[in-house]
Amino acid sequence: MIARELLGTAHVPGGEDLKLYSHDRDFMIVMGHNELMSTRRSGSEIALATQSCARIAGRKRPHLLIGGYGMGFTLRAALDVLGPDADVTVAELVPEIIAWARGPMADLMDGCLDDPRVHLTMGDVGDVIEASPGTFDAILLDVDNGPDGLVREDNNRLYSRFGLRAAKAALRPGGVLAVWSAAKDNAFKARLQKAGFAVDEVGVRARSNGKGPMHVIWFATRA
Repeated sequence: MIARELLGTAHVPGGEDLKLYSHDRDFMIVMGHNELMSTRRSGSEIALATQSCARIAGRKRPHLLIGGYGMGFTLRAALDVLGPDADVTVAELVPEIIAWARGPMADLMDGCLDDPRVHLTMGDVGDVIEASPGTFDAILLDVDNGPDGLVREDNNRLYSRFGLRAAKAALRPGGVLAVWSAAKDNAFKARLQKAGFAVDEVGVRARSNGKGPMHVIWFATRA
């Protein structure tokens, strides 16, 4: 049996430690007993990008905000379907996540962070949203295991009434706020609707082959 190898540890500001492990040819990022992401499960992260981009197809110079980088599945999938005139801002809070992408997971990164369409900003995606009224055609959030501050308590503001109002203000008319979750959350869906979004809740399997647990993505469109 091949044992997991610890490759690095990172502290989340205001949260707990993240640990990067390798197992054979796979990587996983773990917080406590929670496996937050893994190269074995990328299907729903890819769908977060492709289905968001499909909802804003046809726009000139589309501008996406992705928070956070994770293992880059969402970013790479977005770049694959976006045209050369797109802009993609990636907000990542934890510097080690980017160091791991450029280090042990460089093959997996496949140069996506060096794509001329990509602007990487190190910081809280909530701050980026609040400072960017009328800027984005789509905001893609995958910074927790769902609409609660699992990774860090401060992330709760993203899913609060205040955070949803800020996200709505940061979107251009007809723009989409897409939120990834490991499970359903009817209270959050209702909060999106009360914030004035038209909400489409989509179930997506964790693995690209259509297998694994069912994850949820809320696509909330600004009228």
